[in-house]
Amino acid sequence: MADIISIATSVPDHCHKQSDILHFMQDIYSLDDADKRKLKFLYDHSGIDTRYSVIADYGSTAHRSFIPEQKDAAFPSLEQRMKIFDKEALSISVKAIGRCLHDIITPQQITHLITVSCTGMSAPGLDLALMEEMKLPPDIFRTSVNFMGCYAAIHALKLAKMICDSEVDAKVVLVCTELCTLHFQKEFTEDNAASSLLFADGCAAVLVSNNIQHANALSLRGFYSHVEQKGKSDMAWQLSSKGFLMTLSSYVPQLIQEDINRLVEAAAKHNHVSVQDITHWCIHPGGKRILDMIQKQLQLCDGSLAYSRDVLSRYGNMSSPTVLFVLKEMMDQRNSEPAKILGMAFGPGLTMETFIAESK
Repeated sequence: MADIISIATSVPDHCHKQSDILHFMQDIYSLDDADKRKLKFLYDHSGIDTRYSVIADYGSTAHRSFIPEQKDAAFPSLEQRMKIFDKEALSISVKAIGRCLHDIITPQQITHLITVSCTGMSAPGLDLALMEEMKLPPDIFRTSVNFMGCYAAIHALKLAKMICDSEVDAKVVLVCTELCTLHFQKEFTEDNAASSLLFADGCAAVLVSNNIQHANALSLRGFYSHVEQKGKSDMAWQLSSKGFLMTLSSYVPQLIQEDINRLVEAAAKHNHVSVQDITHWCIHPGGKRILDMIQKQLQLCDGSLAYSRDVLSRYGNMSSPTVLFVLKEMMDQRNSEPAKILGMAFGPGLTMETFIAESK
């Protein structure tokens, strides 16, 4: 059985209030009074209080360093955005991994490294940069999960379990690092407005092993995934010369609503558990509407999604690390009573990934 031993997180230095980001967006998009009111309504009902970014610009309409102050100036190129990613992603990844391993193992004891990102990529990439910076073993097994979106952390956990199930002494570290705010787009469109409303930067690192004893450890019982092809055009993430472009249709919550009950029942059956035995719901907070819909559709009691709502409020949607932020909160605050956790996240495809974890 593969166990989650520890989870740690890190965020960039710049913490922006959602209200400050709203003022920035209203200015940068040159909105008229009607559109300003519409955008304010959406921000006021986003369920988000603060978000973090490697970019300082979003908290102010003056003295910008990333987004040009001149309205007709060209926005940063993809190359410029990736240059920032290479520097900043390494910094917050090292912090998260260091916190994750603290007082448990040394970096040199890591046997497998899985890097996860959909907001930046290069070769040599983040995995090799981490090896050099943290002096990891030169023969370490490494692999990368790229461009999968918000559900990628669960896919990486699945890989970590497969490794642990096949290698008795495996000590796997997976690190999900996303700098979503690097991909802000100049044009005011429905998709760009939705992205600028929700997304933020953050990192989460997880230590998975089958031979480390730890008081807070959770056993990974199993996984289940389902792709709903009818939603493939409603959530997408594509490369362009202007940065990465997000498609995020307002139809996504309805798509999830139509399939969430079947997904939960299938995930429970696949892993030989009863839905009634689930004690914690570790839901990726893709947005307030999604959380509200899931709570209503699954007939969950008030407070069942408190961890997800808290992460959304404090951090926004950071893509792949977000569900791990939620799981960390559950591990840190879990009491001695048995826990059976159903986690789920959603991404392009429309892909729905789930996992079951339980206290030891």
